[in-house]
Amino acid sequence: MHSLCGNCLRNSPAFDATVVATNYAAPVDQLILSLKFGANLVLAPLFSRLLANALLDTDSKCIPMPTILTAVPLGPQRLIERGFNQALEIAKPLSRALAIPLDPHLAVRVRETDSQSTMHPSERRKNVRGAFTVPETAIDLIKRRHIGIVDDVITTGNTLDELAATFKRFGAARVTNLVFARTLP
Repeated sequence: MHSLCGNCLRNSPAFDATVVATNYAAPVDQLILSLKFGANLVLAPLFSRLLANALLDTDSKCIPMPTILTAVPLGPQRLIERGFNQALEIAKPLSRALAIPLDPHLAVRVRETDSQSTMHPSERRKNVRGAFTVPETAIDLIKRRHIGIVDDVITTGNTLDELAATFKRFGAARVTNLVFARTLP
């Protein structure tokens, strides 16, 4: 049984579904912080395996498998600061586990955004509005396709919604978020 949260009922998102492996709560929150800010990259395959299990456990009639995966892109400055994209590190082994091709270049962040985690929920949508585009080289790769967007954490869903809306403007047929953890309301 899949249900919509209150926010999704009020404001229909651009994405079609979201699959999460776990809740963002202790001790998982510390593991995510260790990956994201401690560069503990050995955690990414574990997160990927748990996410793959969550996706495979869903009813395939409700949530069909994506035909191509990508990760939420970081801006160039954030990528330099961190040295890696944690969502992409989760997406690489997920792609192999699910036998779904991964293309990290389906979208680019066209402007740096402030960290969503430091913002009030009401400011987050405005922060990511217009932050993404699809490069010309990827347009034919997404047309009429089911895109799976991989990320580490979903809070309000604004970043994933903006990215899904971008993919749909460029012709994607369906967008499913594949997220390791969700924050609780």
